[in-house]
Amino acid sequence: MFTAHADAARTLSVCAPRHRSLEDRLPAWLPPWLPLSAVTDAAERLSGQIVRTPLLHAPTLGRDLWLKAEVFQATGAFKERGALNRLLRLTAPERAGGVVAMSAGNHAQGVALHAARLGVRATIVMPETAPRCKVERTAELGAEVVLHGATVGEAKGRALELAAERRLTFLHPYDDPDVIAGQGTVGLEILADRPDVDTVVVPVGGGGLLAGVAAAVKARNPWVRVIGVRLARRGGPTLADGINVHALGKLPQAIVDTLVDRVVEVEEAEIGAAMRALHRSFGVVAEGAGAAGIAAVLGGRLGRTGRTVAVLSGRNVDGDTLARTLAA
Repeated sequence: MFTAHADAARTLSVCAPRHRSLEDRLPAWLPPWLPLSAVTDAAERLSGQIVRTPLLHAPTLGRDLWLKAEVFQATGAFKERGALNRLLRLTAPERAGGVVAMSAGNHAQGVALHAARLGVRATIVMPETAPRCKVERTAELGAEVVLHGATVGEAKGRALELAAERRLTFLHPYDDPDVIAGQGTVGLEILADRPDVDTVVVPVGGGGLLAGVAAAVKARNPWVRVIGVRLARRGGPTLADGINVHALGKLPQAIVDTLVDRVVEVEEAEIGAAMRALHRSFGVVAEGAGAAGIAAVLGGRLGRTGRTVAVLSGRNVDGDTLARTLAA
């Protein structure tokens, strides 16, 4: 279950820029706390411990559209990349003391899975509104689950209290350099498999995935457009709980402001339509947040994008919710 695909150990190819060298431009593009080497080091660290996910050609959804299928990770979402990279960077005393995180679900599962593999005690604070399937799965993976508050922000407050009370190391789901670097390995894999990509489309909640992908992609090839997709109406009930975040984290925002070409928004109905299109065309289950990029493509939010890769960031959705959405 924890073994990556056979090509996981394949060396990620260096994509040559289409024009002149970037060496003189990189310092101004990437913050000092996240050089390209942080992402390539994360790729080496994660090799063989996560799934090397495929690119799926999706001509029925777009003539030159490809899907980066993070739905095939062991936990069903990209989040375990950043969670594992952060766990592997813990000091020996931090490992011995244990960790705590807050999450609506996918970061929770990534931390729980890999903490258990590494022998690290994990406590996860989840909002009481978190999808039932994500809460149950997090507990099944071995973490202590604490339900607190109605939002991830309220869960964060309790997680920080537990960190102080129990002397645990707090693992932020997106506002952390090691987490962002781990998520950036998605970008390296996209360029390795599709060096001729023109546009990469990424769902945005707290911004860790978008920041990591943008940092990796723009450092290797700045002429690739990177577009983020946010939920238009944040804060209420939604299919896209994974991106139901009011504001990006401080560190992701710094990268997004510098490197991301554009951020667009999609409506709830468009997300539901994208989930149905993915299931109808491929039999692929995507949660609302995972389908946000496809929602932007199908909704015409991106304009002309050329060869496009959309990141399917996760598949974890309650069965009842999925059934209602597919039947709509």
